[in-house]
Amino acid sequence: MTSLTASSPDLVVRVSGLVKRYKQHLAVKGLDFTVNRGEIYGLIGPDGAGKSSVMKALAGVLQYEGGSAEVFGTVVDSEQAAENVKRRIGFLPQGLGLNLYPELSVEENIDFFAKLRLVPEAELRERKGRLLAITRLDRFRGRLMKQLSGGMKQKLGLICTLIHEPELAILDEPTTGVDPVSRRDFWAILAEWQSAKGMTAIVSTAYMDEAARFHRLSFLSHGRMLASGTPAEVTALVPGLVVTFESTPQLEAVARLKRRYAQVESLGPSVHLFTPERDAHAAVAEIRAVLGDLPVGHLHTDEPELEDVVVALLLKEQDGQAGASEASVRPTRAGDRQQRDGLAVQARELVRDFDSFRAVDRVSFDVQQGEIFGLLGANGAGKTTIIKMLTGIVPPTGGEGRVAGADMRTAGGAIKERIGYMSQAFSLYLDLTVVENIRLFAGIYGLARRQAQQRMEWIVEMAGLSGYVHDRTGRLPMGVRQRLALGCALVHSPRVLFLDEPTSGVDPIGRRRFWELLSRLAREEGVAILITTHYLSEAEHCDRLALMYAGRIVAEGTPADLKTQVEQEVGQLLEIAVDRPGAALTHMMAAGFSGAALFGTKIHVLSRDPSRDEAHLREVLARVGHSVEAVRLRTLSLEDVFVSRVMALERAAQKEKHT
Repeated sequence: MTSLTASSPDLVVRVSGLVKRYKQHLAVKGLDFTVNRGEIYGLIGPDGAGKSSVMKALAGVLQYEGGSAEVFGTVVDSEQAAENVKRRIGFLPQGLGLNLYPELSVEENIDFFAKLRLVPEAELRERKGRLLAITRLDRFRGRLMKQLSGGMKQKLGLICTLIHEPELAILDEPTTGVDPVSRRDFWAILAEWQSAKGMTAIVSTAYMDEAARFHRLSFLSHGRMLASGTPAEVTALVPGLVVTFESTPQLEAVARLKRRYAQVESLGPSVHLFTPERDAHAAVAEIRAVLGDLPVGHLHTDEPELEDVVVALLLKEQDGQAGASEASVRPTRAGDRQQRDGLAVQARELVRDFDSFRAVDRVSFDVQQGEIFGLLGANGAGKTTIIKMLTGIVPPTGGEGRVAGADMRTAGGAIKERIGYMSQAFSLYLDLTVVENIRLFAGIYGLARRQAQQRMEWIVEMAGLSGYVHDRTGRLPMGVRQRLALGCALVHSPRVLFLDEPTSGVDPIGRRRFWELLSRLAREEGVAILITTHYLSEAEHCDRLALMYAGRIVAEGTPADLKTQVEQEVGQLLEIAVDRPGAALTHMMAAGFSGAALFGTKIHVLSRDPSRDEAHLREVLARVGHSVEAVRLRTLSLEDVFVSRVMALERAAQKEKHT
């Protein structure tokens, strides 16, 4: 055990030259960063970036081979060193509820961790009540942990991690696989604890849209630090503009633009493009010149998001090799496309009961061939049950549905022949090569040898697998493995494709390539795609969305329509940059801004009258000595839409219950 007395009193964590190796694999390659007291620090990156290794080393549960991990002035390099700092930290490991006890209730789990951490009984009552209230778990005190949804498990895990009020919380991917409402709850807890208790936190995540919530962050790629600093400092590393517009035909527009720009993607009916040009007029003029005779409409420019910057840095890191394996879908003959027009999925008043519990309650929707349809909902909302009914796995209690022209009640194997399914786990055989996996799936679906060979050639070309055909699947990068799984799901030319959380843990470039594939499959092949995802930023790619709550569809429409509806109902989003944001938030809420919330170093609040509310909040904050640096309108995200809808429904349900 080594003690370092030269550390600044405000320095909580110092990682210096950290190296972690698993046999021949170098997971962390000389990492350096520091975390100051009171910061919420983010480690961002896809699966395999090295985040969990760093978190475990800091928590004292993983040995490392080089460098040092220092916490509160102590280098954590032995069991004894870990014991010396353990009482001052809280560690939430990766995985839903892995630090909890399934046979204990919500309250019993909290009490157990409180006793383990020697929390006095009087303090326990106050802390427990406060944490249960902010997580909205107070109604579920007696429910067994094993009966909770994924989001509820993660919130309970966070309560148990914070119950002894640690000075440092080490939270390893706490929001992965968690529904958007629970994600918002998690960030509310963290912001309040940081503001009220002065807690420091290190949080790892694969969600790029969470990056703006951190005071400072490091983006990791293959065990190395790609970028580090405040969100504004990281964004400034790659200056440029994001231009969003509509052009038809969309795929032709994207193809032309890709010859000139490194970052071009389809977002529903729009094209999203990053340009290094800083002048908006010059940027738009150049885009129009590249598009030539193609029309441009609904155009607007904006500052780049962190994901745009990180993708640019990743492309630079790959030294221009990213385009070598770009996936492209071969154009289909007009006759093929014509056969794929029409209604692909039809659900009418679907009901599914499990004993006395109604999982799906009279759900109806349609999906056209060539359409990307997103099914969004909190954990337990009924999404997976709907997919199981439509694919013939689970019989409905009531209602009816047709998939690719087949009745889901009576079709049996006919439905399975007409659909493709890609699960979150990918369902590949990791010991087989790319070619062997494709041949195996072709055999499962009964393809003749010649047809199987043709489909294999199509999959390799479509998914950009030409450089990997003889590689073992288990050794493939996550993004490549994901594209192979998509190809295997398409080997039998299905008319409908079901995708369950398909991009979990994939880096931003891999996710963008995957969505390019989906867009081309829908537009060129006419494949109908039904997708569930927890990346609400990805839902922007969908042509239409259905939001589910408690087994029912509560909103449906295009992403733009859903945002407009919520804006009309609850107002526009104001972002406030102010000194001492935690204290400022307290004053704002006392002045009537009840929906205000910390968002990293900013405060977000919904407003029906932005001009009036800006003047009021400036007056309130000036009166108590706060300096407001800026107030600006931000576009509502789909997460804002989802959370607003679900929270309103929860309030209505509670009101109805008490009347």
